Amino acid sequence: MNTADFLQTLDREGRLLAAAAEAAGTDAKVPTCPEWQVRDLLRHLGAVHRWAAGFVADGLTAPRPPDDAPDLNGAELVGWYRDSHRLLVDTLAAAPADVECWAFLPSPSPLAFWARRQAHETTVHRYDAEAARGGTASPVAPDFAVDGIDELLRGFHARSRSRLRTEEPRVLRVRALNAGADAVWTVRLTAEPPVTVREEGGEAEAELSGPAEELYLALWNRRPVPSVSGDHSLAVLWREKGGI
Repeated sequence: MNTADFLQTLDREGRLLAAAAEAAGTDAKVPTCPEWQVRDLLRHLGAVHRWAAGFVADGLTAPRPPDDAPDLNGAELVGWYRDSHRLLVDTLAAAPADVECWAFLPSPSPLAFWARRQAHETTVHRYDAEAARGGTASPVAPDFAVDGIDELLRGFHARSRSRLRTEEPRVLRVRALNAGADAVWTVRLTAEPPVTVREEGGEAEAELSGPAEELYLALWNRRPVPSVSGDHSLAVLWREKGGI
């Protein structure tokens, strides 16, 4: 997938999220994030959108925390979220390909990083908003789901802050069943941050598998893992320690 693909996904997913939040109401509980109501979801993601847009628009090369979201509710909060999403999409679309700014995962460019990261951030939270609304969730394309699994395993969990660790070395395999032969990852767990390669990688003690969309949402702890073979304790470890 390229930056244009991610921007198109980001645009669509933010619109779907806002529509679901509006339908649910900002007082609705978010079953996939039990401590949140829809208002918390909108405030969080709107602030993140504006935070991300700021790095790109202003060429900021050092990290800074997001600003607090305004104390809005109801239709005003949904409107503020829509404005935040539009600001992000427009900022990324207008940015030069060689823009220099801070990014926190390896990527071909900062612009590619922010388009990809915000597309996945928004998709996962769109699922949250639709869970609050009820009814059938919008689909996630298999190629996008595979990219999100890759970002999670080889990006987020390669960082020093990953809690996905074991005292004794263990090997976990992750496999998307409907996305081609290369949609498989081998995760080597130790007391250090996991090391993940996108290949079969020899024997594994457990395998988490399923259709790409279901596996993507499961690895982001939004659904149960579709299928676990081998040592189920590694699936429990993921559920307890794999959150971002």
